[in-house]
Amino acid sequence: MRSPVSAPAQTAYPDKIDGAVLKIAGVVVLGAIMSILDITVVNVALPTFQNVFADSPAAPIAYSTVAWTVTAYTLALATVIPLTGWAADRFGTKRLYMLALVLFTAGSALCASASSIEMLIGFRVLQGLGGGLLMPLGMTIMTKAAGPARMGRLMAILGIPMLLGPIGGPILGGWLISNASWHWIFLINAPIGVVALVYAWFALPSDSPHPTESLDLLGVALMSPGLAAFLYGISSIPGEGSMNHPKVYVPMAVGVLLMAVFVWHTFRPAHPLLDLRLFRNRNLSSATATMFLFGAAFFGGLLLVPTYFQIVRGESTLHAGLLVAPQGIGAMVTMPIAGALSDKFPVGRIVPFGLVVITGAMFALTQITSTTSYPVLIGILFVMGLGMGGTMMPIMTSALRTLSSHEVARGSTLLNIVQQIASSVGVAIMSVLLTNNLKDSPLAGPATATWRDPSLVDKIGGQGAVTQGLADAAQAFADTYWVAGILVALTLVPAMFLPRKHEESHLLDDVDPAAPPVVLH
Repeated sequence: MRSPVSAPAQTAYPDKIDGAVLKIAGVVVLGAIMSILDITVVNVALPTFQNVFADSPAAPIAYSTVAWTVTAYTLALATVIPLTGWAADRFGTKRLYMLALVLFTAGSALCASASSIEMLIGFRVLQGLGGGLLMPLGMTIMTKAAGPARMGRLMAILGIPMLLGPIGGPILGGWLISNASWHWIFLINAPIGVVALVYAWFALPSDSPHPTESLDLLGVALMSPGLAAFLYGISSIPGEGSMNHPKVYVPMAVGVLLMAVFVWHTFRPAHPLLDLRLFRNRNLSSATATMFLFGAAFFGGLLLVPTYFQIVRGESTLHAGLLVAPQGIGAMVTMPIAGALSDKFPVGRIVPFGLVVITGAMFALTQITSTTSYPVLIGILFVMGLGMGGTMMPIMTSALRTLSSHEVARGSTLLNIVQQIASSVGVAIMSVLLTNNLKDSPLAGPATATWRDPSLVDKIGGQGAVTQGLADAAQAFADTYWVAGILVALTLVPAMFLPRKHEESHLLDDVDPAAPPVVLH
C-alpha cells in the first residue's frame, strides 16, 4: 500500500477497531469475498461441468479434467502474487487494487461466455491474475491500518470472506445452477465487482507511485515460470493417474530446478522478488510450515464434500450447498473468539486446539458410507468449521505481528504464496486419490444424480449394481479422507513451534518519528 501515514498516527492506535479501520476493511473484505467465494462456487459446479461440456450425456468429462477449473485459478494466483509488493510500489496501491478488481470482474464475464472446458480453464487464469493481487494487497492494507495490538481482531475481520465462502459459495452456486444456469456463478461477480470498484475509489486514500526498488528481473524469470511449471506438473497428476508420466515429472523437475536457482539467487540482490531472509523470523517460519500442511489438507478436503453429496447421495447442487453450509457456520462461531484471544494469548496455545478438532472431524469422515445419516454428516462438518475458525487467522496473526513495518508486505506475500501452493497441492492430491479410488466403481462415469435415470440403472446392471456402486463410491471418498486426516495431524508438529508466550511486536520498529510520511507497500 502506498498511503501517507505520519508517525503520530502510527503510534496512536486506539484499542478498539475504529471506523477508519472498518471503512478500509470493507474494501478489502469485499474484494476478498469475490476471490474466495468464486472458489467454493466453482467447487459445487464441478459435476455440472462434467455434463454441460461433454460431447454427449452418456460420456461426461473426467472429474480430473474439470478440476482444472479450480487448479488453473489457484495456479494463476500463485504466479502473480510474487509481483505484488513491487507492483504496489511501482504503480500505487489504490491503482493496483482497482486494476485487480477490473481483471477479476472481466475474467468472470469471460468465464460465463466459455463454450468449452478449455476456454473456461483459460478464462479462469485471467480471473486468478486479478484475484492473486487482491489478497496480499488486502492483508497489507489492513495490517498497516490496525497496528500490532489489534492484529488478532483484524485477522478475524479478514476472515469474514473465509466464512462466507464455505457458507454462501455452495448455496449460491447450487441455487444459481438449479434455478438459472451455470453461467450465473460467474456473472454474479459483475455487480459485486462494480460495487467494489466504486467503493475502492472513494474509500482508499489517493496515492501516487514513488518507486523505491528496482524489479528483480532475474527473480521474476526464475520464480514465476518455475512456480507455474511445478504447479502444472502437480495438477496434471489426477489426469494421468500417477507421477510416472512425462506430463507430470518433466514440468515438476523444471519447476523445482528453476525455484532452486531462485532460492540461491534471492540472497544476492538488496531487494529480491521474494525476501526469503524473512524466514530467519522463527514465528514466520513456524507459521508458514503450519499453513502449508493445513492448507493442503483442508482446501483439498473442502473439494470433496459437495462432490460426495452429489455423486453418492444424488443431491442437487443447491441441496449440496446447503448441506455444506454448517462448516462455515461453525467457523463463524469460533473465528471472532479466536481473533480476540490472539490479541491476549500466544497463538501457540490456541492453534493446536483448532487443529485437534479438525483432525478429529477429518478422521470421522473416513467412516462415511452411502447411508450415513445427514445429522451425523452435518455435525461433523460443523465441528470441522469450529476448528477452522480457531486455526487459520491466528496462524497469520503470529506470522505478521513480529515483522517490522517494511517487512509486512513481503511477509504477507510469502504467506499467500504458501497458501496457494498448498491449495494446489492439496487439490491435486485429493483429486488423484479420489479419481483412482472411483475408477473401479460403475458410477465413475455418471456425474451428479444421473445414475437415478432408469435407463442408466439398467445399463449399469440393475438396482443391485447401483447400490453396490454407491457403497464403493462412498468408500472412495472415505479412503481419500484418511490422507486429509493424516496431513492435518502432521500439522500439529510445526504448530508446536508457534510462540507459547507473548513476544514484542516489531511492526513499528523501523519508523523514525522525525521522518517524513512513510510510503507503505
